[in-house]
Amino acid sequence: MFSGIFGKKSDHPMADLKSAQSILDDLPKNDAHKSLMEITEWIESVAQRSEFKLDHQFAVLRLLDETAQSCLRKLAREYFVPHELQKFQENRLWLTLGNFFRHSTDAYHLVFERYCNEGKSAGALKPNLPLLVARAIHALAGRMKYACAHYDLIESENWQKLAQLYLHAEQQQYAAVPLQLYAATAGESSVQSEFGCLLGWYGCWAGTLDPLRMHLIERILMHCRAGISVSAEQSPDSLFSFDLNQPAAPLRVNVEANGQPSRRYIGMKALQPQLEGLISRLGKGGVPDELNLGGGYDAELVGSAARHLLGYLSEPPTRRSARRGIKVKLNVVCSFANVVERTDVGLNFSDEAPAQWEIEDISASGFRTLLPVQGANIRIGGLLGIRPEGVSHWGVAVVRRLLRDKDNQLHVGAQMLSSQIAGVAVSQSGGGGGGFEDGQPALWLNAKPGEISGEAQLMLKADSFSAHRSLQTQLHGKSYLLVPQRLQEKGQDYDLASFRIIEREAADE
Repeated sequence: MFSGIFGKKSDHPMADLKSAQSILDDLPKNDAHKSLMEITEWIESVAQRSEFKLDHQFAVLRLLDETAQSCLRKLAREYFVPHELQKFQENRLWLTLGNFFRHSTDAYHLVFERYCNEGKSAGALKPNLPLLVARAIHALAGRMKYACAHYDLIESENWQKLAQLYLHAEQQQYAAVPLQLYAATAGESSVQSEFGCLLGWYGCWAGTLDPLRMHLIERILMHCRAGISVSAEQSPDSLFSFDLNQPAAPLRVNVEANGQPSRRYIGMKALQPQLEGLISRLGKGGVPDELNLGGGYDAELVGSAARHLLGYLSEPPTRRSARRGIKVKLNVVCSFANVVERTDVGLNFSDEAPAQWEIEDISASGFRTLLPVQGANIRIGGLLGIRPEGVSHWGVAVVRRLLRDKDNQLHVGAQMLSSQIAGVAVSQSGGGGGGFEDGQPALWLNAKPGEISGEAQLMLKADSFSAHRSLQTQLHGKSYLLVPQRLQEKGQDYDLASFRIIEREAADE
């Protein structure tokens, strides 16, 4: 039995740091998944040992957490990838990573509560209090991140823990104390910095991004964390607010509302020049070496995440048109290929019946519905083909928002791109192939009122758009030259692009 440093005798295998280190040295070096699962079990076990002295309980948790970092980095690289994972692999990674952060959050919070309750006897931990609370908030951010990767509702107890931790740091005046969060982490952090990063990330994400871009925005914010401010006073630069007395998800600041003493305001104005500089460098084709994204990612992909963040800071999104509560039944198909199958240009190999959705409310620019999670194979940025009951033609929409509620129902928000589409076959102008299939199916989106005359939006299969290649097609008996203008959106299985259209005479052809 081990005693002395833990006061009471304990037969726990990690009852001193030497035996703990020995156990960790025996973890499988080439199996990050198994290692992380074992570390998670040890964290859960150590957190429950009330006979351990508080400062040494924290020391063992620190050691376990530090050892886990290399496994976390490897598994996160496998999870946040540009391509779709097999369902089994995705669930396996998500459960392992999510469980680690859930148990880490609980363990650090238990140590924190022991410190608050034990008074003078907990004094040996006081020098490490800033690190304890900063790591607790960091673990809480990881817990929320993997919940958000499945569009789960963040439980209220998580916001309550965040408020409790930060309020204590403010009251005891260690919120801004600089520290190194982990041995391998570049740059300084603090309790305040971790708090601001978490709220800024959640506020800018809020169920509107796919998991990969959600991850990239988190990493960009961590890199630019010095530009995030936390203040008790509302200012013109305040973007989000968080109430320490009534903790819940951060809210967009209402400039006309009166400030409250319990609210903390998150400002991100100083990030704008950093983001503009980053986007400029990414536009030249390379990801800066100092930007740690947790893996290797294409510059264009990182740029899309940075542009989303900059756009949110420059002009936070607002609802463009009022919603009306209305019951509408929609026939729905998912994916570019399935939408093409519903048009004249499709080969009509599929005999799968469309899904039936009942719309809860609708506006001029989109709609919202509620689906059972089971069987809802949709994702942020996913393309939907839609046809209202009693209407003969199909339109297209894109999923923009997902959120799972406490009843395991999925709230889906979609943006309407066009209420009517036509299937066309496009080929490269002038022939020559150039890797572009002759007669490749595409979707021609009928123009909305107010859109630029002489331009058309087309959806092509993924990675087909080129800014340097004109296309040709026929629609309603007329031939058109399609001169590329810009790529508007790159989806999982489609490119949405705008083209200048030139009607061609028979002689031109």
